[in-house]
Amino acid sequence: MNDKLVPLLEDSLLQVWSERDPSKRLKEMKRIYADDIIFYESDSGPAFEGHQAIDSLIGKLQEQWAPEFVFTLTKPVVINHGVSHAAWTLGNPSANPVASGMDIAIIENGLIKALYLYLDEPAH
Repeated sequence: MNDKLVPLLEDSLLQVWSERDPSKRLKEMKRIYADDIIFYESDSGPAFEGHQAIDSLIGKLQEQWAPEFVFTLTKPVVINHGVSHAAWTLGNPSANPVASGMDIAIIENGLIKALYLYLDEPAH
C-alpha cells in the first residue's frame, strides 16, 4: 500500500506547488488532497482549509517567485503508517536554492488530509 501513497506527497510538491496554471493546479489538488485538507504553513499562522484556500495561497506565493522556480525533492519521500515526509528545495534548478524545508503529510483514505510545512532557517 505504501507504494501507492508515496507519490501523493511527491505530486503535492511537483504537480501542485510548482504548477503555475491555476486550473491544472486545482485539478491535481482534487486528485491528491482530501476535500477538507488542512495546510499548516507555520505554528504562529492560520491554517488553510480546503482546495480553494490552499490554491489562493499558492497563487500569492508564486507571484513572489521567479518564473523558473520549482520544487525539487532532495531525498526520496518516506512513509510510515500514513504519515509521509518529503525534503525539498525551491528555486531555479540550475542555481542555489532560495529556500529549503520539509513537508509532513497525514494520509487518510488514499488522500492527503493534513499537510505541515517546516522551513529551514536561511543560511547566514
